[in-house]
Amino acid sequence: MIRPLQSGQRCEVWIASVTGESQLVYTTDDVLLEAPNWTLDGSSLVLNGDGKLRTLDVSSAELAEVPLSGVPDLNNDHVLAPDGTGILLSANDGHIYRALLDGGPAKRITDDYGAFHFLHGVSPDGSQLAYVGIEAGDFTQPGRLMTIASDGGATAAVDVGAGHCDGPEYSPDGKWLYLNTESFTSTPGHAQLARIQVDGGGFERLLESDTVDWFPHLSPDGQLATYIRFPSGTVGHPADLPVDVVLVPTVDWTTPLHTWPLFGGQGTLNVNSWSPDSTRFAYVAYPLDGYDTQPHTTKD
Repeated sequence: MIRPLQSGQRCEVWIASVTGESQLVYTTDDVLLEAPNWTLDGSSLVLNGDGKLRTLDVSSAELAEVPLSGVPDLNNDHVLAPDGTGILLSANDGHIYRALLDGGPAKRITDDYGAFHFLHGVSPDGSQLAYVGIEAGDFTQPGRLMTIASDGGATAAVDVGAGHCDGPEYSPDGKWLYLNTESFTSTPGHAQLARIQVDGGGFERLLESDTVDWFPHLSPDGQLATYIRFPSGTVGHPADLPVDVVLVPTVDWTTPLHTWPLFGGQGTLNVNSWSPDSTRFAYVAYPLDGYDTQPHTTKD
């Protein structure tokens, strides 16, 4: 489903520095943009909006549509291939596709067996994809951590407990999958950050918090990470809430370096949005008229 902006709402694309500053680089009240990736050359962000893939030039703030064919409307789960020229896409038909970032025909990777596939991670060598699978599109059931070869074929499940999980993403060294999961609690919706070795061992919680924590994203150098923090009691990762984008050192996830409060949620930080040099990352805010949404960093 394509999500529009509400009446009196705008979409803002921000770039934050690891030193705590943030810069508004694009704003619009015409299209709801989501889930920025950063291109390998550091020149542009890749986002989805109105079911299409878009690029946003960081210097000129020029937004352009990537001319894809053979793929249905997109959702906000897309990941750049490690070579920087390809992109892996999740579409609203529940399947994963591969295309070139320059545009052209897209190729479907997943088979048509009824499950929905929500892509989040590609291994550093480009050979494997990590996604959340929901059988037969039954969203009353918890999502499961799954992997598949990047050229398709058989899928494999990775056991992270009975709770819903989301956002599985490979570490830069390819040894771990980072994710959020509800397997550590019996409280509905209480997602917490975790990681598991790609072979299924070493499943561990990264921090214990009262907030609902989603979408851990490691910087390319592996030294820092971002995630989005929802209010306690949130179920899922809904839109239009006061949330925080949080920056932490990966040696200690319990000690935030900086926090950016904003009005957003779904679409703000669904995929890895780090710059190639690990000094900046992008996120999206969706302020409403009458709501003080000027992002400001706080040092926790």
